Amino acid sequence: MAKEKLPVTAAIRVLRQHKVPFTGHLYAYEEKGGTAVSARELGVSEHQVIKTLIMEDDTGAPLVVLMHGDMQVSTKELARHLGVKAVTPCIPDTANRHSGYLVGGTSPFGTRRTMPVYVEKTILELDRIYINGGKRGFLVELEPRFLPDLLQAQPVTVGIR
Repeated sequence: MAKEKLPVTAAIRVLRQHKVPFTGHLYAYEEKGGTAVSARELGVSEHQVIKTLIMEDDTGAPLVVLMHGDMQVSTKELARHLGVKAVTPCIPDTANRHSGYLVGGTSPFGTRRTMPVYVEKTILELDRIYINGGKRGFLVELEPRFLPDLLQAQPVTVGIR
């Protein structure tokens, strides 16, 4: 059986350009299935599957939050950390416009516009993570140690179960 050809997205171009070693994984995408579906399909812990969330502060400035698949973002805690009144998730059309990706396929790599990136601190403690490769049904497996330099990602503690 021939190996499936992986898509070449903006995210993959960035990873290759910066020589970040990764393994691509295709899976059957399910609408509104989220990280539970991708974890099940790849046979990994949902804690290792990282969500890329596009949010806005109270001035409308976009930002990216990387969070464990089995956790939520405390927007109150994030707003407090950022020194703003509020942080809210973007509606899908707005998120798509900011990132250049479709919701469900949003990668933090190769976004349309440069946005500040915040990563839940405990993600950086994992050996391997699975994060969107820029297309629905496509995750890349890599070491999280590349995130701070590649994305200028700032560690935060804003996750809640």
